[in-house]
Amino acid sequence: MIKTATRYFNTSGPNITNEHYTLPRVKLIRIGIDLVKKRSYFTIWAPRQTGKSTYFRMLAKELETIGYQVLHINLENFKSANEKSFLSFISNEFKETLQLELKGRIFSDVYDELKRVKDRKIVLVIDEIEGLNQKIFGQFLHTIRNLYQIRDEHSLKSVILVGVSNIVGVVQEDASPFNIADNLEIPYFTPEETFALLHMHEEETGQFFHREVKEKICAITANQPGLVNGFAYQLVERNPDKELIDYNDYLVVEDWYLTEAIDKNIANIIDKAKEYRKFVETLLFTDGKHKYKINDEKIKFLHAHGLIKKDKDGYVEFWVPMYKKAVYDAFYPYANGESGRFLMNIDLKSLFCPGEDGKRRRLNFDLIIGHYKDYVKRRSFKYFREEQEIVEDILTRTYIVLYDEEKDF
Repeated sequence: MIKTATRYFNTSGPNITNEHYTLPRVKLIRIGIDLVKKRSYFTIWAPRQTGKSTYFRMLAKELETIGYQVLHINLENFKSANEKSFLSFISNEFKETLQLELKGRIFSDVYDELKRVKDRKIVLVIDEIEGLNQKIFGQFLHTIRNLYQIRDEHSLKSVILVGVSNIVGVVQEDASPFNIADNLEIPYFTPEETFALLHMHEEETGQFFHREVKEKICAITANQPGLVNGFAYQLVERNPDKELIDYNDYLVVEDWYLTEAIDKNIANIIDKAKEYRKFVETLLFTDGKHKYKINDEKIKFLHAHGLIKKDKDGYVEFWVPMYKKAVYDAFYPYANGESGRFLMNIDLKSLFCPGEDGKRRRLNFDLIIGHYKDYVKRRSFKYFREEQEIVEDILTRTYIVLYDEEKDF
């Protein structure tokens, strides 16, 4: 019998541990604590939906148990902010969270105020740092750099800059405190972690995921935390009374994601892919390989947003199969004329088998498939091997043309 769940799979925003199934990610928390103890000013980056916000909450909780005060702010909507409005926001956050009042409205004044605070251990986490107005970004970094150089003398012991893209390159200036060696990446789950997350639901409710379902979730999502939770949530919500969620249930959810769901993260991936559409189409629809070079702007951009990664041989590959499928559907050239090209050089009469009365009445599908295989080899397009619709389209159009031709035989 399935028991009522007290928690659920979270699909939006940071996890609340007593409400959502949450992995502790102990090793990552330990790394973060060690960097803070070393008084490091460091960067963290990861694509969206990797659990960054959940990580900060857990890190903050652990740091608070050992005497640190953590202030976590988000700059996503600060593209048009000026120095005064930005520092006013910072001041309000310091006052509300840490009961520390900063009155300065220019960077030099805030610097003077912070360096005079000596009786605390403060960690400042700045999320969505790319959202800050570029006109004041340099001034902000200069202030942080100056505070870093005397961090033993004041309370701001660690500053963590967080971004969707790898921001080390942005902050690599002379004497920058943000050393590339201290850049902390938030990885996707491992397969073992995905299994552990799903097992939390099994243990709590008595409802189980078939092992094949777990393996398929790992494969289609590449263990991307947001998608893992999304698949699990849909499977549970659609099958509240099933003791064992099976492969057919999984297929329904996968089809829903690809054909019906309006998912903001998939939509974001497609939008990012459009910025380098020609390159992405080359990856999707040709057999050419591309060396993975992080200083190539298009590769850096698409990797930062979670679309591509480096494979074991040093070439570009798609990171998350689910995203690849979605981008494939979005970019797929349904009206590409392949059906017409397939029929151009075939003797249509030869594709009919003679009937008992000597007339050609039956299609020789073995011969049609043989022609199709030869055609694929000549065209060398990867999507012939991956997209079933184009095969069905060619066979359907072949049948229609041959049916019309038969009338003349």
